[in-house]
Amino acid sequence: MINIKSPIDIEQMKAAGALSKAALRRAGALVRPGVSTKEIDQIVEGFIRLHGAVPTFKGYGGFPASICSSVNEQIVHGIPSPAAILQEGDIISIDTGATYQGWVGDNAWTFYVGEPSAEWKGLCECTRDCLKAAIEQAVPGNHLGDIGAAVQELAEKNGYGVVRDYVGHGVGRVMHEDPEVRNYGRRGRGVKLQAGMVIAIEPMITLGTYRCHTLANGWTVVTDDGLPAAHYENTVAVTEDGPVILTEDEKGPWCPMYGGAEE
Repeated sequence: MINIKSPIDIEQMKAAGALSKAALRRAGALVRPGVSTKEIDQIVEGFIRLHGAVPTFKGYGGFPASICSSVNEQIVHGIPSPAAILQEGDIISIDTGATYQGWVGDNAWTFYVGEPSAEWKGLCECTRDCLKAAIEQAVPGNHLGDIGAAVQELAEKNGYGVVRDYVGHGVGRVMHEDPEVRNYGRRGRGVKLQAGMVIAIEPMITLGTYRCHTLANGWTVVTDDGLPAAHYENTVAVTEDGPVILTEDEKGPWCPMYGGAEE
């Protein structure tokens, strides 16, 4: 069942979204060679809790951390570890979620560790552009297939793979609601979008094959060919005035400048 949010609900969700975005920026500011993903996780968890919220991911389905930290060939659900030390030229996708006043904010970004290769940067830039193109389709009267097609067309036009096994989702008082938001599809197909829907749009794009598998830890998803992947995500409300990104920076007690990825 798809839960339609009222305009008041959507306004309230902006606070959770802004905090999740601030946490993501905090994470990005820590990314540099020599830092462990566990260090980033601990600081982000403290940041979220300091501002009266709960890290949405921690304990979700048994997940042991507050962020997902997916390095290079890891697509999603990477588990932070003191042994995972970032190296010059890596890329790292960080996913943060904050539950604040009963609402969830969920977003992700792929950060550069030092100076990756031009080829890897190109993958990240295209994935970011796929997210922007998909968000533009999140208007009443369009279909979920329009969102998926926007991602797939742009990624495949540039020679990249589009992950099929993991998708976006509805967001509300819990992290995962209906509907599924695929990153592939045909225009005009699927659920018709209506004002009040809130969805996480999250392209997961690969340099090589889109095929993937899960490591023995039961969480971390990696590409079958070992080539890198990028992941970008925003929580978006469908409104009569067009798409509204809820995971945006807002003025508030948690939003000083922290740096991080360019947008």
